[in-house]
Amino acid sequence: MELEDKLANIPKKPGIYLFKDKSGEILYIGKAKILRNRVRSYFQESRNLEPKLVRLVSRISDIETIVTDSEVEALILEANLVKENKPRYNINLKDDKSFPYIRVTNEPYPRIFPTRKIIRDGSRYFGPYTDVYSMREILKTVKRIFPVRSCNYLLTTENTKNKKYKVCLNYHIKRCHGPCENYVSHEEYNKVIEFVVDFIQGHTQKVEQDISLRMKKLATELKFEQAARLRDQLKAIEIFRQRQKVLDPTMADRDIIAAALNNNDACCAVFKVRDGKIIGRLHFYLNGVRDEDIASVTNSFMKQYYLKADFIPPEIIVPALLSDRIILSNWLEQKSENKVKILFPQQGEKSRLLKMCNKNAQLLLDELLLQKQQAKDIIAGSVKALQEALNLKQIPKRIEGFDISNIQGTNPVASMVCFINGKSAKSEYRRFKIRIKETPDDFVMMHEVVYRRYSRIQKENKALPDLILIDGGKGQLSAATEALKKLHINDQQVIALAKRLDEVFVPGIQEAQNIRRDSAALKLLQRVRDESHRFAVTYHRSLRKKRTLLSILDEIPGVGPGRRTQLLKTLGSLKKIRSATAAELSAVEGISPRLAEQIREFFHPGEKDTVHGE
Repeated sequence: MELEDKLANIPKKPGIYLFKDKSGEILYIGKAKILRNRVRSYFQESRNLEPKLVRLVSRISDIETIVTDSEVEALILEANLVKENKPRYNINLKDDKSFPYIRVTNEPYPRIFPTRKIIRDGSRYFGPYTDVYSMREILKTVKRIFPVRSCNYLLTTENTKNKKYKVCLNYHIKRCHGPCENYVSHEEYNKVIEFVVDFIQGHTQKVEQDISLRMKKLATELKFEQAARLRDQLKAIEIFRQRQKVLDPTMADRDIIAAALNNNDACCAVFKVRDGKIIGRLHFYLNGVRDEDIASVTNSFMKQYYLKADFIPPEIIVPALLSDRIILSNWLEQKSENKVKILFPQQGEKSRLLKMCNKNAQLLLDELLLQKQQAKDIIAGSVKALQEALNLKQIPKRIEGFDISNIQGTNPVASMVCFINGKSAKSEYRRFKIRIKETPDDFVMMHEVVYRRYSRIQKENKALPDLILIDGGKGQLSAATEALKKLHINDQQVIALAKRLDEVFVPGIQEAQNIRRDSAALKLLQRVRDESHRFAVTYHRSLRKKRTLLSILDEIPGVGPGRRTQLLKTLGSLKKIRSATAAELSAVEGISPRLAEQIREFFHPGEKDTVHGE
């Protein structure tokens, strides 16, 4: 269906829309209260679009819509799909998979520990923590205050009842209640876990009140030793609480969201206020924010952050007036089952707090930009040494290295590896199947590969590398320079590194360059050469193995491409096909009992093995 037809048939219902390019890649995901109105508005000639939207619309080749029952449902679906697909034109939260969480396991006697892997088994997760030190401090305090087990035993009801495991030192020093030997009931242990959860979430006042009541009750029952342990817990919690800054005498729970923007980068910081105290700060970097304002960035951030936040407070302070604040409130209320207010204070104490948090977000963003700039400015010593050793006009920060691999002319392939600032950039690697059909010639193959690589670079209007390294001698170097000349690339820095003596050749000079054997410059060239050779050989071996496999099966009478594919799909490998019995072979779709016996006879001549037996 043509784009115009799709636009004409978009429903007048709430939902989400996906803009795709001609290759089917998702460019942008958005939500709408009325899909028809929102989507068609992008294509109105009278509308004055921002530069970012002009670029987006020019690339749209297809539109997909998903209808929902409400705008809140559309918001949730949009947040999930943006997080999953990370479209180019959406504001994307940078990958937080490496951030740790605190995990409370879903077991009869739960464990509490840090993790970077989320397993959907009913466990509860708190985080992510961008500050690992603060997370470890919380866990250290939890371990000191609460008697929670740290072992990895499988404490099922049966195991604890039968006392399969023995208590450890933690039980004797009062750091664990000993659930492994059934010294504590399931209910009592899980009550402690709920205290820990409240403590992690910053609700220390609630924990203190509960422990205080239990302590007094134990004291009246003359259980002084148990009451003393609770008294020590209260003191430890009080010390921890005193470290935190009190902001609000009303002891309110709220999140303060701050944001800072600079060109295509942004930083959003979340200050967690629990019981009137700042208990922590999380910060996240976002990209794809060019031409966006604080409100739209905060809008997008909140959808992604609260999608899996461990706690949603009743009040969220934001740095701008949000267009989606009502829908966001409704969604967060459904998620938390409590009333949630989103506020943009412009005066008073809350406004002062917001300004303080915004300054912090700006400092964090400045730090990120400084790190980026420093990374650009730092040039590896080996790269500088290479420029000096070969008297290169341009610092070779990006080196692309080529190698050819073939054995007696079979399956010839080539590789291109890339090193940026002296380090391999594997995402930039490329591999080539040689297309030339004549008798293999290393020089001709090198000419083909270099021509193909840089003709494509020209078509895509990308920058050329600072240095091209050819694995070979003067012949391969000459073939590469001829390919570059054919493309009218005349000022490209290109050299060759011969394998035998590690001699370096440059165009126009007959003799090899004199580079010290122990120099960082030569070691860098050797690393690039060796990596290009490894990459080429690996590719060549995989093709040769595949060809060998196919050629062996093709030799069996009655086994064509279809049956060959079915055999491999069902049995998995040539080794398993070779060792399969006639009965196992005949179980494969399309393989008759007679053909199964022929295949078995092919691999094991003289051995009798029939499908039905005798």
